[in-house]
Amino acid sequence: MSERPTPDALRKEIIEVVSKNGGHLASSLGAVELACALVDVFDPERDRILWDVGHQSYAWKLLTKRRRPFSTLRQFGGESPFVNPDESAADAFVAGHAGNALAAALGMAAARDARNSDEHIVAVVGDASLANGETLEALNNCATVTKKLILVVNDNAMAISPSRGAMTKFLGRLISNVRYNRVKAAAEAMGHRLKLTFLRGAYHRLEQMIKSIWLGNTFFEQFGLRYVGPVDGHDTNALKDALTVAKEYKRGVVVHVITEKGKGFAPAESDPSRWHGVGPFDIANPDAAPSAPKKTGWSEIFSTALTEEARRDERVCAVVAAMKDGTGLVNFAREFPTRFYDVGISESCAVTFAAGLAKAGEKPVVAIYSTFLQRAFDQIMHDVCIMNLPVVFAVDRAGCVGADGRTHHGMFDIPMLRCLPNMSVLQPRDAASLGEMLAAAFAYGGPVAIRWPRGAPTDVPPSPCPLAWGKAHQISAPEAHVQLWALGDQVPKALAAAELLGARGVAAGVVDARFVKPFDAELLAHQRAAGAFVASLENGAVAGGFGEAIGADARFGWPDGFVGHGTVAELEKEFSFTAQDVADGIASEVERRATHAPTPSKTTN
Repeated sequence: MSERPTPDALRKEIIEVVSKNGGHLASSLGAVELACALVDVFDPERDRILWDVGHQSYAWKLLTKRRRPFSTLRQFGGESPFVNPDESAADAFVAGHAGNALAAALGMAAARDARNSDEHIVAVVGDASLANGETLEALNNCATVTKKLILVVNDNAMAISPSRGAMTKFLGRLISNVRYNRVKAAAEAMGHRLKLTFLRGAYHRLEQMIKSIWLGNTFFEQFGLRYVGPVDGHDTNALKDALTVAKEYKRGVVVHVITEKGKGFAPAESDPSRWHGVGPFDIANPDAAPSAPKKTGWSEIFSTALTEEARRDERVCAVVAAMKDGTGLVNFAREFPTRFYDVGISESCAVTFAAGLAKAGEKPVVAIYSTFLQRAFDQIMHDVCIMNLPVVFAVDRAGCVGADGRTHHGMFDIPMLRCLPNMSVLQPRDAASLGEMLAAAFAYGGPVAIRWPRGAPTDVPPSPCPLAWGKAHQISAPEAHVQLWALGDQVPKALAAAELLGARGVAAGVVDARFVKPFDAELLAHQRAAGAFVASLENGAVAGGFGEAIGADARFGWPDGFVGHGTVAELEKEFSFTAQDVADGIASEVERRATHAPTPSKTTN
């Protein structure tokens, strides 16, 4: 094959592109040598290499054929932020959410065995996702389903935040066993001095005997998989040796690789959580990056409100699934360490765990991104809603998230949640209303989801109308013929569209809906009785969404499909979801109705 870039060159390019476009930096910097070794040992387009999550895959992208240059990473119409089979034959499977790689690899290995093929199947799984339920379920089936599978455990003791739980402690014992590693290091040094690379198989058999003496049977070998490691994840030759042994071995193998998240970029090495996912920054002045937001974001507003509630009521507690930093709960965890629970990358466990807390009299809040909440739908229905338990779901990153793209947009939580009996769904438009809604959710006594988008609230007139359960707030023009019902972050867009409509001679009122479920049926019935034309605006999927719930005449939101990556403004323009598009769509429909033309219900996108 053609000469590939050095690890240093790959890191330099990753840092340069992410500094301009933003992206997942620390994870990918830690997996550079691993990507190089995988490309050298396997055939990326014939063998199937499955990257768990995809946060760690930037070097892999650079080393394999792409339809678009890496410099367009995360840009509208450019390279995908995650592993994407539509962009390269080397990307074996979509990888946006942690935990699916081993199960998908197991299926591919079974299919390979059925057709008597010989391609290699490799799942690259982070140590944090090793404890994910889907990964453990797949691990339980490896030895019985396939004759050969390679699991590479990329162990950096981190998810987005530091890893937790028994699995992390187990891996730590494998890494830190002094006697075993002393003998292993001496054997490696002798092998390198004698250049006995042709004896690598014999060396690894010796290593196996050493492990059996000092470590006993490892966890993985109980599942019928041979364990190789720990291997220095920043020594390309050692990685190639270990992967070659795994490739040549006749049954399933686990290769345990030790990497440093953020390797090669000092700020990311010292604070990998901060540098996990970043916006654009100045390489020459990294201490200033990632820059703090100019406005307080929704996550911070939620954290402040929840902390205040916890000070008032000792039953209030928080549950996260490896997302303490992302959901803004660092300070809450520091102030209330005994009331903060991080279950790791196990969303279904987080929801049922919270249900158990609620059943025992606590007031749990599950703080979770919208895109990850969908991983626990059965638990929400079966373990929370059937018993009508008072679990509050703080749904962050609801709606369009921009450059993270189709695997991370939170566009489906409204259709998912509003169909469930006993579930209430709310959306605030500003900081004050989020605090009111959180307090109301605790007082309500049943399942409640409060959703908000990525970023910070847009300035809107403060609401003089106190929150009442199931009641909307009529912001303007209550007697207007056109009424725009907007959810949360769409209120500013509705106000702008109403102004544009007014300039065209179409009077329009704006309603801050507040509640998706139960919506304000009384206000809606009053407007319908007066002959109002009702439009809905929601930062979510139109199919099954809020507009469908209220029977809106025109429904504005995201399409019945998967939206790509780009800035929110670029995507709104692409899918006709700007204030101008809303005004144009409503004006056109109103004009058609005025001329008695056929008037099918309009659904945008």
